[in-house]
Amino acid sequence: MSGSQVSGYSRPDENTLGVILGKRNRAGVPAGSTAGRAMRQASARGGSLGTGYLGVGASVIATVQAIYGLLAFAGHAATYPSLLPVVVAWLLYALTLVGVAVSIAARGERMSNLFFAAFLIMLAGVVALDLVAIWPLHEIGGYATASASAGFGLLAALTLRREWEILVAAIVLGVVLTVAVVMTTPLTAETIPAQLLLVATSVMPALVGLYIVRRFRRIVQLELDRVLVQSTVSAPRFAVGMLASEELARLDLAAEELLDSVAMGRIRLPLTPRTASVAASLATELRLHLIEGRRETWLYHAITESEQLGKSVTLVDRGSLAGLLAPQQRDGLLAAVWLLVNDQKSNPTASLTLGPVTTAPEPGSRTITVPLVITTTAISRNRVDPATWDAIGKVGRFIDSTHNSSLRVEIECRVNNPADQ
Repeated sequence: MSGSQVSGYSRPDENTLGVILGKRNRAGVPAGSTAGRAMRQASARGGSLGTGYLGVGASVIATVQAIYGLLAFAGHAATYPSLLPVVVAWLLYALTLVGVAVSIAARGERMSNLFFAAFLIMLAGVVALDLVAIWPLHEIGGYATASASAGFGLLAALTLRREWEILVAAIVLGVVLTVAVVMTTPLTAETIPAQLLLVATSVMPALVGLYIVRRFRRIVQLELDRVLVQSTVSAPRFAVGMLASEELARLDLAAEELLDSVAMGRIRLPLTPRTASVAASLATELRLHLIEGRRETWLYHAITESEQLGKSVTLVDRGSLAGLLAPQQRDGLLAAVWLLVNDQKSNPTASLTLGPVTTAPEPGSRTITVPLVITTTAISRNRVDPATWDAIGKVGRFIDSTHNSSLRVEIECRVNNPADQ
């Protein structure tokens, strides 16, 4: 079971975060649409979900490490054959960090290609000057100061440039320092630790920083997606999706422009075959949207328009029974499904099957029982969070069992009888 499938329905073109689904690409997205705006914002460097705060923290770390490097340089100053290259290297490094800070303050969280190239060239100059100064000492790891700080300097551009660019720069720096160590330093039991520490210091800051930024963005996107999906809890039994209003507005505008052109005489009657085909397509799309609003439940929209649930959850609800659930039951069901499929390591999936209603309501009862079965893959019972059971309990009485080494939950949902509404 892979991907999201909803019985009898097709998935929307984009989800709640503006992520394009299916085979549509960026070239086919209208510039003024929600998807277009979301894609532009996502592609804008530094404009993603508050990661600029992480960039400020990374720059502070680079500054603190630079102070430590300056203290180490002051302690070894007497052993350098010439202090001038190292002094120039540190001045150039300080100018690089200050330049990035001034650029962010003046232009916002952006770093153009030209500025990034200049940034890398200045860091390369820092490394070259430092290596020139300590080359005659034949102990790169023990005396490298400015060049060791260059790896931390890459953190200043951590949230402003693409991940692979920072990664490549860090790897190149590590390779340069490794080659310098092999060419100048006798590798013995006493010198190897210092050389390994130097190479690790040049590469690890960027790797750790990239991991933190990626995890932070993922967490924020998931929380944002969950908040948007949670809005369906209070939706009517049958409704259009969260993204349908903009599509309806687009179709309505196109229809109005076509009718206005006919009324003003810009398009003559009878319509040409091409214009008639356009009008027929608009009418068909409008009818489909009106029909969808009569047959698609809140749960359908919650799953198909969610980036997280859309990839992992399958819904079978031929009788549109999910619309009968009360807000508390909806909230519990969404929370339970979210907790079940939220494990990014094992990529679990869940299948929700509602109905059919086979139990006749008791005489005089205003409620009916809707059967709901949750079948999972890659989820064992002992890995289920206690909060998941609490959420399932809000939906109704349930029985859990193990099916093919995965969890299976059968729930009896007591809902208001639609015949009485």
